[in-house]
Amino acid sequence: MGGRCCSPPQRVKALAPLACKTDKVDARVLAELSFRDLVPAIWLPTPELRAERERARWRLHLVKHRAILKNRVHSSLIAFGHQVPMADLFGVAGRKLLADLDFPEPWLSHVQASLELIDDLDHRIGEIERWLRRSGADHRYIPLLMSAPGIGWITGFTIAAEIGDISRFSSPVKLTGYPGLCPRVSQSGEVDRRGPLAKHGPRCLRWC
Repeated sequence: MGGRCCSPPQRVKALAPLACKTDKVDARVLAELSFRDLVPAIWLPTPELRAERERARWRLHLVKHRAILKNRVHSSLIAFGHQVPMADLFGVAGRKLLADLDFPEPWLSHVQASLELIDDLDHRIGEIERWLRRSGADHRYIPLLMSAPGIGWITGFTIAAEIGDISRFSSPVKLTGYPGLCPRVSQSGEVDRRGPLAKHGPRCLRWC
């Protein structure tokens, strides 16, 4: 190369003889590419952002388990033909109804245990939501996200934590592709097939 300035493809081609499949040589190639500024920079979340993501994801995990327990209680009512005249089975009126119903064992014990677990999950979820509100009180993305229909405060916080710094995306297309909300594309010659969503990004972000 003799100190001459080469284009990136030519510079990479000059390193091709080193591309053998061993860890030692691969590490050498990577180091050489990095030295020649041919390795693109990556974005890493800060420890604070990782903590926010973990709390939001843990809340979602608990919400899913709470929904599973509620569905089990409803299935027990259906199994024995009990009607639910109220909209919220787990409110005050619903709890009174469940206390008065006669379930045989082991369904009775399972319903009681499910209600105890639901109460515990409600408490834990409430604590996480209070922490999220305090932590994201001054977050610059949340008010903008809440202007979209169907996005509340907690959902907006979860989206903001999963995206991180939005300036790291060079275009809206890149942002859409990050959570896997773009269709799969298979192109060959004149063939252009579009499949289902790629779903290769953060699952929590797609859920939001």
